[in-house]
Amino acid sequence: MKIARKLERLMAMDDTTWARHANPWSGWTRMPILPLLALSIWSRIWIGWWCLLPVLALVVWTYWNPRAFPEPVSTDNWMSKVTFGERVWLNTGVHPIPDHHGRMASYLGTLAGSGLVPLIWGLWVLNPWTVLLGLVITVMGKLWQMDRMVWIYQDMKSQVPEYAAWLR
Repeated sequence: MKIARKLERLMAMDDTTWARHANPWSGWTRMPILPLLALSIWSRIWIGWWCLLPVLALVVWTYWNPRAFPEPVSTDNWMSKVTFGERVWLNTGVHPIPDHHGRMASYLGTLAGSGLVPLIWGLWVLNPWTVLLGLVITVMGKLWQMDRMVWIYQDMKSQVPEYAAWLR
């Protein structure tokens, strides 16, 4: 949770940015960032130090993405609710979420993060199967955590009027 809050501050997420990030295009276009980052790092064997250009482009895209799309007309979709759940989860200091959600979200974040170990190692030693294993663990863990974020939002919107107002 502390890491997530630090990332939120690093990304300079304010209410306007969160509203724009609720656009499903924002969420879905973030999904390929990690595989593309892995490919960019792997490409050092083909293009040498030039691999830093796509890495830099992906870092810039990661920051700009929540700002790149307009506020959605409708937020009644899975990806928008993922974004809402992330906001709810980050706001537990103000409106606590049920313990079972907090624990599970943390476990799933740990699962997703654990995939980074084989991913980084595979990229270091240029082992494609280890890279693939790391990507599968990380992406599947993240997708599962995203689904938990929808569940958190669904449970909390009836308790906090501000959260319910995000849905349109």
